Amino acid sequence: MGATKKKVKRTGHTSGVVLGLSAVLVAVEDNAPKAFIVRGAEHALSVGVDPVKEDGDALPFGPFDPSEHTTLEQGLRSWVKTQTPLTPGYVEQLYTFGNRGRYAGQDGPARVVSVGYLALTSPDDVSADEKIFWGDWYAYFPWEDWRDGRPRVIDDVIALGLKRWVSAATTKADKAYRRARADVCFGLHDSPWDAEKVLERYELLYEARLVFEAIRDRDLKVDYVLVPGRSMLYDHRRILATAMGRLRGKLKYRPVVFELLPEEFTLLQLQKTVEAIMGHLIHKQNFRRLVESAGMVEEVAGKKSLAAGGRPAALFRFRRDVVLERPAPGVKVSAAGK
Repeated sequence: MGATKKKVKRTGHTSGVVLGLSAVLVAVEDNAPKAFIVRGAEHALSVGVDPVKEDGDALPFGPFDPSEHTTLEQGLRSWVKTQTPLTPGYVEQLYTFGNRGRYAGQDGPARVVSVGYLALTSPDDVSADEKIFWGDWYAYFPWEDWRDGRPRVIDDVIALGLKRWVSAATTKADKAYRRARADVCFGLHDSPWDAEKVLERYELLYEARLVFEAIRDRDLKVDYVLVPGRSMLYDHRRILATAMGRLRGKLKYRPVVFELLPEEFTLLQLQKTVEAIMGHLIHKQNFRRLVESAGMVEEVAGKKSLAAGGRPAALFRFRRDVVLERPAPGVKVSAAGK
C-alpha cells in the first residue's frame, strides 16, 4: 500500500480529477446475497483523507494509475487482489460516479470520479475478521428483502419519514411530486413494488434525509428516527444500491445467476439463489417449468445431491450453449402469488 501512496502523490492529478475504481463483489451464501466489505483500506490517499480514520464499511476501491494499469478493468482487478483474498470471474462495468461532495470531509481540491464495477463470484472460505468480510445486502437495505413478506420497516419508519418529507414541501405541485415519488418507489398507497428500483429508493431516502449518510454529509443534527440499515463510507451504499438494481434486472435477460452457483446444483439451490437476489419468493413449480423448458440446465446423469435429511435431489448444470441459442436467456420470474 505504501508504494501506491507515493505513486498517487507523484502523479499530482493536475487535472483536478482523481479517477478511482470501485468493486461490488457479490456472492450468495446460505441463501443470503452478500457484498465483500473492507474496512481501513487506503481508499482515499489521493484526496486528503487520512486512511487511519476510515473505520466504516466500504467497498474495495483504489485509484486508477495509468502508468501501472493497462485498462480500467485491469486496474480494478489489481485493487481487488490487493484488498481482498478474492479473484472474481464475471466482471462488468456498472456506472461512473462523479457527484460533487462524494467524499465528504475531503480537504483536497480534486473531484473524485469512480468507475464502479459489478463482479460475481463464490463465497469460498474467506477468513473474515473486523477488516474484511462478506456483508449481507439486507443489513444495508433492510427494506429490500420481501421473502418473509412486506418489511415492517417500510410502514413503521419509512412511510412516516416520507410523509413528513412530503408535508415539508413548500408548494402544492412539489408536494404532489414528492408524494408520487414516495408511492412509486416504496409501493405505498397500493402502488406496485418494483424490485429493480433499489437505487431510486436509496436516493429518495437520502434526499429526504432519512439515512445516516445524508446527515453525515451535511453535518446535521436531527430529532427524528433515521431508517435502520448499516451505513457505508463516502457514497459506497449508493454504489451498492446501483449494483443490486443492475443485477436484479440482469437476471431477467442474461444467465448471470449461474455465476453465483457451483458447477453442479439442485433446482432448489437455483431457486433460492434467484429469490435471494430478487428479494422475494417465487412459485416453485412455475419456476422449474420455466427453467427446464427454456433449456437453461441439463441434469447430471447418475448423480444426486448429498444434502442431509430428506430425499437426495437431482443435480443439474448450466447449459452454456443456451447463450448461442437464445437472444435473452434470462430467468424471467415474478413474485409468488402474482
